[in-house]
Amino acid sequence: MLDPLTVNRRTFFGRTSTGIGVAALGSLLASEGLAAQTGNPQSPVFPDAIGKAKRVIYLLQSGAPSQVDLLDYKPELEKLHMQELPASVRNGQRLTGMTAGQKNFPMVKSPWKFEQHGDSGTWMSELFPHLGKVADDICVVRSMHTEAINHDPAVTFFQSGHQQPGRPSIGAWLSYGLGSETEDLPSFVVLLSKNTFHQAQPLYDRLWGSGFLPSRFQGVKFRSQGDPVLYLNDPTGASPKSRRNLLDHLAKLNRLREEQVGDPEISSRIAQYEMAYRMQTSVPELADISDEPASTFELYGDDAKQPGTHAANCLLARRLAERGVRFIQLFHRGWDHHSNVQTYLPRLTKETDQGSAALVQDLKQRGMLEDTLVIWAGEFGRTVFSQGNPKSFGRDHHPRCFSIWMAGGGIKPGITYGQTDDFCYNVAENPVHVHDFHATLLHCMGIDHKQLTYRFQGRDYRLTDVHGNVVKGILS
Repeated sequence: MLDPLTVNRRTFFGRTSTGIGVAALGSLLASEGLAAQTGNPQSPVFPDAIGKAKRVIYLLQSGAPSQVDLLDYKPELEKLHMQELPASVRNGQRLTGMTAGQKNFPMVKSPWKFEQHGDSGTWMSELFPHLGKVADDICVVRSMHTEAINHDPAVTFFQSGHQQPGRPSIGAWLSYGLGSETEDLPSFVVLLSKNTFHQAQPLYDRLWGSGFLPSRFQGVKFRSQGDPVLYLNDPTGASPKSRRNLLDHLAKLNRLREEQVGDPEISSRIAQYEMAYRMQTSVPELADISDEPASTFELYGDDAKQPGTHAANCLLARRLAERGVRFIQLFHRGWDHHSNVQTYLPRLTKETDQGSAALVQDLKQRGMLEDTLVIWAGEFGRTVFSQGNPKSFGRDHHPRCFSIWMAGGGIKPGITYGQTDDFCYNVAENPVHVHDFHATLLHCMGIDHKQLTYRFQGRDYRLTDVHGNVVKGILS
């Protein structure tokens, strides 16, 4: 007999296992996006999705790199240097509290030279010598724009399609939609670089969280020191047989409780216990890079031998991709330069340039780039005008235009897409909104962004909300 204090509608229909009860259960679960979850807890919603990309490696540059100094060459700034940015260009656009009180907005040219690279002739700053070597393998998008002007809502928007916390992250959506290619590792893994900048923006676990999706779809954060995941080595010293026996009995208890209350999170709990057990074997092998040849470290640089560096995480990302992890996201902080750009920006590019370029080269030589989508992006751009003293200038937040690059997985290589105006202040051609970026990412993975939905609190939600168009001009 059902307990009236614990029964819910899903439990009721599930226990009413004949006739109209079965039909009602199927209808209910399908409408809530849960039909695929009633069997194998890892069952994907789109098991037959076919995209040019099978996996994503997303290099998030937290803090917002300066497009003016890295990827968006503006030779006109040589003439405009130290001139006032015309009010007609700003056009009353919102400024942050850090520059809203400035009386003057002098434009500052980039202190670094730009050169064309590869057969594509892609313009890049001298701060990206390694990236220049893969210019013909990447697509630079110069016309990105977003809505938020401060870091937390902006990075939350990029991660979840919404400026307010609480929505599922991109990796969680893909895990829910496509499932995993491996049984021994999570489908969504997060790697954080060691922070080297004293004013770096904080990172929160919700940025790779599952929001209102079942918790099994959230990202698993690997640590840069000690064991990548806590308790890989059982502190009790129990044998594998004893641990297996414990998990089997624990699963039986959880299933009994699930039958009583019908809570889908109990199914997630069972799956997560099982994943943790398998990871005790798979993760140590993954993290052991002693089997990598010397040529690997020539490619990625000596930093790849130091856990927690960007290069080491790029190498680990490739190893995760080889083992079937669906979504791998690297976070590198420190790009928020409100002063002394001349000092801080070269430090960040030195930390990240070689590893990022090596990842593209490594995937390509292994035949993996064609089905791995690599993304390098920050949450917004930086202003062309100086924040503070132009002699030790900073660049403030700028959501109106910025640059990212993408490679592999269905993206057309060796092109530059979109343009900004001569002042690098507004998009002039082929604008790409964050929702468009998300729609394109999902398209590369074989998913129509309008179809990947989840019912929560009476409404069907999706990563792109009610917006987004696939950017066909960058597709191969």
